[in-house]
Amino acid sequence: MKHIKLSSCILILIGSVIQAFGLYHVHSCSGVTEGGVLGLTLLLQQWFEISPAVSGAVLNMICYFIGWKLLGKDFIIYSLVSTAGFCGSYKIIEQFPPLWPELYEMPLLAAVLGALFIGIGVGLCVRVGAAPGGDDALAMSISHVTGVGIEKVYLVSDLLVLGMSISYIPLGRIGFSLLTVILSGQIIGIVQRMKLPWRKKTEK
Repeated sequence: MKHIKLSSCILILIGSVIQAFGLYHVHSCSGVTEGGVLGLTLLLQQWFEISPAVSGAVLNMICYFIGWKLLGKDFIIYSLVSTAGFCGSYKIIEQFPPLWPELYEMPLLAAVLGALFIGIGVGLCVRVGAAPGGDDALAMSISHVTGVGIEKVYLVSDLLVLGMSISYIPLGRIGFSLLTVILSGQIIGIVQRMKLPWRKKTEK
Protein backbone atom coordinates (compact mmCIF):
# COMPACT_ATOMS: atom_id res chain seq x y z
CA MET A 1 0.00 0.00 0.00
CA LYS A 2 2.99 2.31 0.44
CA HIS A 3 3.11 2.87 -3.33
CA ILE A 4 -0.50 4.11 -3.47
CA LYS A 5 -0.47 7.89 -3.82
CA LEU A 6 -3.25 10.29 -2.82
CA SER A 7 -2.54 12.48 -5.86
CA SER A 8 -3.09 9.50 -8.15
CA CYS A 9 -6.37 8.60 -6.43
CA ILE A 10 -7.62 12.18 -6.80
CA LEU A 11 -6.74 12.20 -10.50
CA ILE A 12 -8.53 8.87 -10.94
CA LEU A 13 -11.66 10.17 -9.23
CA ILE A 14 -11.68 13.30 -11.41
CA GLY A 15 -11.38 11.13 -14.51
CA SER A 16 -14.14 8.80 -13.31
CA VAL A 17 -16.55 11.70 -12.76
CA ILE A 18 -15.80 13.11 -16.23
CA GLN A 19 -16.37 9.68 -17.75
CA ALA A 20 -19.69 9.14 -15.92
CA PHE A 21 -20.87 12.64 -16.87
CA GLY A 22 -20.20 12.02 -20.56
CA LEU A 23 -21.71 8.54 -20.57
CA TYR A 24 -24.98 9.74 -19.06
CA HIS A 25 -25.41 13.19 -20.59
CA VAL A 26 -24.11 12.31 -24.08
CA HIS A 27 -24.02 8.61 -24.93
CA SER A 28 -27.11 7.38 -23.09
CA CYS A 29 -29.43 9.94 -24.70
CA SER A 30 -27.91 10.42 -28.15
CA GLY A 31 -28.08 6.95 -29.68
CA VAL A 32 -24.29 7.03 -30.01
CA THR A 33 -22.63 4.37 -27.90
CA GLU A 34 -19.16 3.31 -26.81
CA GLY A 35 -17.53 -0.06 -27.35
CA GLY A 36 -16.06 -2.38 -24.73
CA VAL A 37 -17.45 -2.49 -21.19
CA LEU A 38 -18.83 1.05 -21.42
CA GLY A 39 -20.89 0.17 -24.45
CA LEU A 40 -21.95 -3.10 -22.86
CA THR A 41 -23.34 -1.28 -19.82
CA LEU A 42 -25.52 0.81 -22.14
CA LEU A 43 -26.57 -2.35 -23.98
CA LEU A 44 -27.65 -4.00 -20.71
CA GLN A 45 -29.50 -0.83 -19.77
CA GLN A 46 -31.46 -0.97 -23.02
CA TRP A 47 -32.13 -4.75 -22.95
CA PHE A 48 -32.80 -5.32 -19.24
CA GLU A 49 -33.09 -1.79 -17.73
CA ILE A 50 -30.01 -2.44 -15.57
CA SER A 51 -28.35 0.81 -14.51
CA PRO A 52 -24.72 1.22 -15.66
CA ALA A 53 -23.98 2.02 -12.02
CA VAL A 54 -24.73 -1.65 -11.26
CA SER A 55 -23.65 -3.43 -14.45
CA GLY A 56 -20.44 -1.38 -14.60
CA ALA A 57 -19.40 -2.57 -11.14
CA VAL A 58 -20.19 -6.25 -11.88
CA LEU A 59 -18.48 -6.31 -15.29
CA ASN A 60 -15.42 -4.52 -13.97
CA MET A 61 -15.06 -6.98 -11.09
CA ILE A 62 -15.18 -9.88 -13.56
CA CYS A 63 -12.50 -8.28 -15.74
CA TYR A 64 -10.26 -7.56 -12.74
CA PHE A 65 -10.63 -11.13 -11.50
CA ILE A 66 -9.60 -12.50 -14.89
CA GLY A 67 -6.54 -10.27 -14.98
CA TRP A 68 -5.60 -10.74 -11.31
CA LYS A 69 -2.66 -13.06 -12.05
CA LEU A 70 -1.29 -10.66 -14.68
CA LEU A 71 -1.76 -7.30 -12.97
CA GLY A 72 0.01 -5.94 -9.92
CA LYS A 73 -1.60 -5.02 -6.61
CA ASP A 74 -1.27 -1.27 -7.23
CA PHE A 75 -3.13 -1.62 -10.54
CA ILE A 76 -6.00 -3.48 -8.87
CA ILE A 77 -6.29 -0.95 -6.03
CA TYR A 78 -6.27 2.02 -8.41
CA SER A 79 -8.82 0.27 -10.62
CA LEU A 80 -11.13 -0.29 -7.66
CA VAL A 81 -10.89 3.42 -6.84
CA SER A 82 -11.81 4.18 -10.45
CA THR A 83 -14.76 1.77 -10.44
CA ALA A 84 -16.11 3.15 -7.17
CA GLY A 85 -15.69 6.72 -8.44
CA PHE A 86 -17.49 5.97 -11.70
CA CYS A 87 -20.38 3.99 -10.21
CA GLY A 88 -20.90 6.43 -7.35
CA SER A 89 -20.84 9.53 -9.53
CA TYR A 90 -23.06 7.92 -12.21
CA LYS A 91 -25.61 6.98 -9.54
CA ILE A 92 -25.75 10.63 -8.47
CA ILE A 93 -25.76 12.06 -11.99
CA GLU A 94 -28.58 9.81 -13.23
CA GLN A 95 -30.91 11.26 -10.60
CA PHE A 96 -31.20 14.35 -12.81
CA PRO A 97 -32.56 14.70 -16.37
CA PRO A 98 -30.03 14.77 -19.26
CA LEU A 99 -28.63 18.23 -19.98
CA TRP A 100 -28.68 17.87 -23.77
CA PRO A 101 -31.54 15.59 -24.93
CA GLU A 102 -31.40 17.37 -28.31
CA LEU A 103 -28.10 15.57 -29.03
CA TYR A 104 -30.17 12.70 -30.43
CA GLU A 105 -30.78 14.91 -33.46
CA MET A 106 -27.07 15.77 -33.75
CA PRO A 107 -25.22 12.43 -33.82
CA LEU A 108 -22.00 13.86 -35.26
CA LEU A 109 -21.72 16.39 -32.44
CA ALA A 110 -22.64 13.69 -29.93
CA ALA A 111 -19.90 11.41 -31.30
CA VAL A 112 -17.23 14.10 -30.96
CA LEU A 113 -18.45 15.42 -27.60
CA GLY A 114 -18.81 11.92 -26.18
CA ALA A 115 -15.32 11.01 -27.34
CA LEU A 116 -13.92 14.04 -25.52
CA PHE A 117 -15.57 13.15 -22.21
CA ILE A 118 -14.66 9.47 -22.42
CA GLY A 119 -11.18 10.12 -23.82
CA ILE A 120 -10.24 12.67 -21.17
CA GLY A 121 -11.91 10.79 -18.31
CA VAL A 122 -10.44 7.39 -19.13
CA GLY A 123 -7.10 8.93 -20.13
CA LEU A 124 -6.67 10.52 -16.69
CA CYS A 125 -7.29 7.14 -15.05
CA VAL A 126 -5.08 5.12 -17.39
CA ARG A 127 -2.12 7.47 -17.06
CA VAL A 128 -1.80 6.64 -13.33
CA GLY A 129 -2.31 2.90 -13.78
CA ALA A 130 -6.06 2.37 -13.36
CA ALA A 131 -8.44 0.45 -15.59
CA PRO A 132 -11.61 2.55 -15.34
CA GLY A 133 -13.87 0.26 -17.34
CA GLY A 134 -12.20 -3.10 -16.96
CA ASP A 135 -11.36 -3.10 -20.68
CA ASP A 136 -7.66 -2.69 -19.98
CA ALA A 137 -7.48 -5.67 -17.62
CA LEU A 138 -9.47 -7.89 -19.98
CA ALA A 139 -7.55 -6.81 -23.07
CA MET A 140 -4.21 -7.43 -21.35
CA SER A 141 -5.33 -10.91 -20.29
CA ILE A 142 -6.55 -11.90 -23.76
CA SER A 143 -3.42 -10.49 -25.37
CA HIS A 144 -1.22 -12.40 -22.90
CA VAL A 145 -2.99 -15.73 -23.55
CA THR A 146 -3.39 -15.45 -27.34
CA GLY A 147 -0.34 -13.39 -28.27
CA VAL A 148 -2.56 -11.01 -30.25
CA GLY A 149 -1.60 -7.31 -30.10
CA ILE A 150 -3.55 -5.48 -27.40
CA GLU A 151 -4.73 -2.78 -29.82
CA LYS A 152 -6.36 -5.51 -31.94
CA VAL A 153 -8.07 -6.93 -28.86
CA TYR A 154 -9.55 -3.51 -28.10
CA LEU A 155 -10.76 -3.11 -31.67
CA VAL A 156 -12.39 -6.56 -31.77
CA SER A 157 -14.17 -6.06 -28.43
CA ASP A 158 -15.46 -2.66 -29.54
CA LEU A 159 -16.73 -4.05 -32.84
CA LEU A 160 -18.49 -6.93 -31.05
CA VAL A 161 -20.32 -4.59 -28.70
CA LEU A 162 -21.20 -2.19 -31.50
CA GLY A 163 -22.49 -5.14 -33.52
CA MET A 164 -24.83 -6.17 -30.69
CA SER A 165 -25.85 -2.55 -30.21
CA ILE A 166 -27.58 -2.68 -33.60
CA SER A 167 -30.42 -4.31 -31.64
CA TYR A 168 -31.37 -0.91 -30.23
CA ILE A 169 -29.36 1.61 -32.25
CA PRO A 170 -30.27 2.35 -35.89
CA LEU A 171 -27.63 1.09 -38.32
CA GLY A 172 -26.95 4.65 -39.52
CA ARG A 173 -25.89 5.66 -36.02
CA ILE A 174 -23.46 2.77 -35.61
CA GLY A 175 -21.13 4.68 -37.93
CA PHE A 176 -21.13 7.60 -35.50
CA SER A 177 -20.50 5.15 -32.65
CA LEU A 178 -17.49 3.80 -34.54
CA LEU A 179 -16.27 7.39 -34.94
CA THR A 180 -16.55 8.09 -31.21
CA VAL A 181 -14.69 4.83 -30.40
CA ILE A 182 -11.81 5.76 -32.71
CA LEU A 183 -11.65 9.36 -31.44
CA SER A 184 -11.85 8.44 -27.75
CA GLY A 185 -9.03 5.91 -28.22
CA GLN A 186 -6.79 8.58 -29.72
CA ILE A 187 -7.67 11.08 -26.96
CA ILE A 188 -6.91 8.49 -24.28
CA GLY A 189 -3.45 8.07 -25.81
CA ILE A 190 -2.84 11.83 -25.88
CA VAL A 191 -3.94 12.33 -22.26
CA GLN A 192 -1.87 9.33 -21.16
CA ARG A 193 1.28 10.85 -22.68
CA MET A 194 0.69 14.40 -21.42
CA LYS A 195 3.26 15.73 -18.99
CA LEU A 196 1.86 16.81 -15.63
CA PRO A 197 4.56 18.87 -13.85
CA TRP A 198 2.94 18.67 -10.42
CA ARG A 199 3.00 14.84 -10.50
CA LYS A 200 6.80 14.84 -10.79
CA LYS A 201 7.03 16.77 -7.55
CA THR A 202 4.59 14.59 -5.61
CA GLU A 203 6.09 11.31 -6.79
CA LYS A 204 9.71 11.98 -5.89
